[in-house]
Amino acid sequence: MPAGRRRLYGRMERQMGQTIVLTGMVLSAMPIGEYDKRILVLTRERGKIAAFARGARRPNSALLAAANPFSFGQFEVYEGKSAYSLAKAEIKDYFRELAQDLDAVSYGFYFLEMAAYYTQENMDGTDFLNLLYVTLKALLKPAIDNRLVRRIFEWRVLAVLGEYPDVFSCVKCGREDGLHYFSVYRHGVLCVDCGKGEHAVPMDAAVLYALQYSLAAPLEKLYQFTLSAPVQKRMEEIVSGYLQEHRGHVFHAEEMLRFIY
Repeated sequence: MPAGRRRLYGRMERQMGQTIVLTGMVLSAMPIGEYDKRILVLTRERGKIAAFARGARRPNSALLAAANPFSFGQFEVYEGKSAYSLAKAEIKDYFRELAQDLDAVSYGFYFLEMAAYYTQENMDGTDFLNLLYVTLKALLKPAIDNRLVRRIFEWRVLAVLGEYPDVFSCVKCGREDGLHYFSVYRHGVLCVDCGKGEHAVPMDAAVLYALQYSLAAPLEKLYQFTLSAPVQKRMEEIVSGYLQEHRGHVFHAEEMLRFIY
């Protein structure tokens, strides 16, 4: 589009909508035309939105760095009849450290893809955005295994969506102690008595606590624990098995994770 027409089009869009400032994170970006980008942003105030970042692919553009995945901060946008347009951005965290670690950035893109799938426009995106932010920060911590970060995130997403299994009482009798089995098909844990004869995964108290903590812990403390290798393996088996049975969607970035370990 010629520069004159592009400027006129921009002025017309501004006249049609009101400029607003949204706090969010860029989930994905794709090139549009020769110099523009279309970005998906998860925002606290309006959920997931699509916005056009005009000129963002120009080397001297003020939006060059902001219109990239993982960019977190404030985005000033204005509304057209059918789309948002990005006017400017104040980025607080680019998560550039992730790009230096192939494993970590692979997990990061998986988390962004999950966020894009499970969120929508005009929802309250606060919980999902906060979870996504602290999870990406956890990927930068060498003390915690990225595989554990993944399972905690996947499990906590179920809590954000309100679709989590019951891991606090037996799903058959309601008993709150002696919980030694997890049943994918019954959507929760079973006590030592009810679990007999069931197609369920046995687990010890450490695994149960990890599942409970990952659902209920304050967000700022969510990634402040580690597990022994056997406990982490069993937790991964439970989370993975539950998602395979109930999620019904395969993420492209998840396929890439198969080649990491």
